[in-house]
Amino acid sequence: MIVANRQDEVASWLAHRWQSSGAVLLTSADLSASGWRQYIPPSSRSRAMIAGRSVMPEQITGVLTRIPCVYEQELGHIVSDDRSYVASEMTAFLLAWLSSLTCPVLNSPTPACLAGPNLKSEQWVRMAAKLGIPVNPVRRSASHHSQESAQQSLCEVIVVENQCFGTAAPQLCTQARLLAGAAGADLLAVQFASAEPGSPFLSANVWPNLASPEVADAVLNRLLKRSAC
Repeated sequence: MIVANRQDEVASWLAHRWQSSGAVLLTSADLSASGWRQYIPPSSRSRAMIAGRSVMPEQITGVLTRIPCVYEQELGHIVSDDRSYVASEMTAFLLAWLSSLTCPVLNSPTPACLAGPNLKSEQWVRMAAKLGIPVNPVRRSASHHSQESAQQSLCEVIVVENQCFGTAAPQLCTQARLLAGAAGADLLAVQFASAEPGSPFLSANVWPNLASPEVADAVLNRLLKRSAC
């Protein structure tokens, strides 16, 4: 199951690529469908409505979450005055529901983000420094910060559990895995200043580019608990 916005083209591509494994998309429209039942503590009577089907929790073998929250802009089918409230309620429900699943969930939701530890650059740098990873200090200014950060990010490593994808030196891949483990993220994009050994860490995020078939297949294997070839 892929939790995503309806406009997420990569999510649609992944669902099509993983079709033979039974992949389906879950969007805000599904959350408005009648038939959802969630019990605390979890019960066999719980039901989810996904793509028009009633699904038991044990039928879900893995979840990829691609949204930090439910945005009110997604709720065109809800009365405009109620959209902000409904978006907040849907986000809270998804946090509770995803946390109750026993299958692999990439990444496990946190109170601040449904897709895992969505930290600020300063927090990532502090975490990396504590792990002994060379870092570049974060400097913010009133203007051009985003542009400067983008120009500095010359090398990205995508971590899918214990696998790394990218052109970085093995040392950087080891550091990326170490950071992902410390953050509790099975899926992470890690940026370094260059691909060379000893290159300083810049930042990380839980939104890696999954449009590569190689990365997409690794994510599917993780969701299905299959070992990498």
